Amino acid sequence: MRRIFHKLRSRANENFNEHFKGIFDGHGQVPTKGLLATQRFALGAIFVYQLALLYRFEHGLELCVGLKAFLKAA
Repeated sequence: MRRIFHKLRSRANENFNEHFKGIFDGHGQVPTKGLLATQRFALGAIFVYQLALLYRFEHGLELCVGLKAFLKAA
């Protein structure tokens, strides 16, 4: 049972991480310097992502289709 849950969890986490990095260009360097500023940037990115998902959910839009363009337009 433990192996099954670990496999499911790692697959879901990897998909989310790749999706999140793709939206916020996380494969490169962050535009901040220092640990605290980078932590704030990451927390802000997660917050904006959650707000965008909430908005799209409440308006009956597809959650992941066009999300990157939606965030760039905001």
